[in-house]
Amino acid sequence: MAPKLTLHALQKMKAEGIPIAVLTCYDASFASLLEEAGVDILLVGDSLGMVIQGGHSTLGVSMEDMIYHTRCVSSASSRAFIVSDLPFGSYQENREKAFANAAKLMASGAHMVKIEGGFAMTDTTNFLSSRGIPVCAHIGLTPQSVHSLGGYRVQGRDEGNALRILEEARALQDAGASMIVLEAIPGELAGKITASLSIPTIGIGAGKNCSGQVLVLYDLLGIYPGKAARFVRNYMDGASSIQDAVRHYVEDVRRGAFPGPEHTF
Repeated sequence: MAPKLTLHALQKMKAEGIPIAVLTCYDASFASLLEEAGVDILLVGDSLGMVIQGGHSTLGVSMEDMIYHTRCVSSASSRAFIVSDLPFGSYQENREKAFANAAKLMASGAHMVKIEGGFAMTDTTNFLSSRGIPVCAHIGLTPQSVHSLGGYRVQGRDEGNALRILEEARALQDAGASMIVLEAIPGELAGKITASLSIPTIGIGAGKNCSGQVLVLYDLLGIYPGKAARFVRNYMDGASSIQDAVRHYVEDVRRGAFPGPEHTF
């Protein structure tokens, strides 16, 4: 059996230039399948509000939902590193509330919690990380802020916003973040951020020059209704099984074949 992936191992992959393969996961059956296919990180995402619960955004997901699905995933996981989202409203109010809720996810089997936001989240990031809770930051397109962003739109296209996102990434690393998700930003900007940080960057719609890549599992399998985002590839096309599709994804991430230019802003 492959050894358990730790934060140290993921940081070593970043340092050695080995791309990290990440997929969202919400239950025990898929946790086992994704591990067997070689996925490094299982992200228990609040995207479950859309792909599992049928909502139009992630905003309706509760702490109870995240605790339940984190337990489901962790119960079947023996190798992968598990990252769980803190849902909307569970951490923005104050850092003490953030810690209390993050502790619940860690007790449910998460190895790291993910929070959305830039400069406003540096104090919370420091508070959590300095108390033993590893933090994955999330900047660029932040789905919990979809209404204030005016929809699911690419961020950082102009020079001013690009500079702000770069500075946010550096500030979050300085605050103690151990990983950072870059969503829906130009590939050139994501590459610049990745080169400037010592922590792994995980891209979704952020080009191939990140430390790793993540997709929503249901998007990868082509079973989520509606128009697919530009950065999505349906890996079930030509696959003989779900596990074959996931293995193909992992292989493409490892060799830098995904994302391609057609998936990049």
